[in-house]
Amino acid sequence: QVRLVESGGGSVQVGGSLRLSCALSGYSFRRYYMAWFRRAPGKEDEGIAAVYDDNSPTQYADSVNGRFTAARNGDTLLLQMNNLKPEDSGVYVCAADSGVRGVDSNWLRSVAYQYWGHGTRVNVSS
Repeated sequence: QVRLVESGGGSVQVGGSLRLSCALSGYSFRRYYMAWFRRAPGKEDEGIAAVYDDNSPTQYADSVNGRFTAARNGDTLLLQMNNLKPEDSGVYVCAADSGVRGVDSNWLRSVAYQYWGHGTRVNVSS
C-alpha cells in the first residue's frame, strides 16, 4: 500500500521559516516524481515544487521561486520554506507518481499525480 506522510507544518509570523517533510512508502516503482502542492480555501491546488530524482533539477512555482527549496533524498521529499508570506498559508500536500500513466507532462499540475498524502497545515500570520 502506497503511503505519503507529511510533517513539519505549523504557525509562523511573516518572514519566518518552516521545513516540511514527506515520506513515501510502499511504492514499487524505482523512479518517480514527488511534489508539494498547496491547498487553500476557494483556490485550485497549486503545484509548489516537483522533482524526479535526487539528481534532477527541481521545478518551482513562480510564487515561491527563490524562497522555497525542495530536496529529494530517495523516498523523502523536503521543503524548506523561507521568508514566508500570508499567501503561503494553506495545507501542503505531498504527491507521487511514476509517470507511466502519461496523464500530464507538467509535473506542477495535480492531475499528473496518482498518490497523495493527507497534508500538513501551514499558517503565516502578519
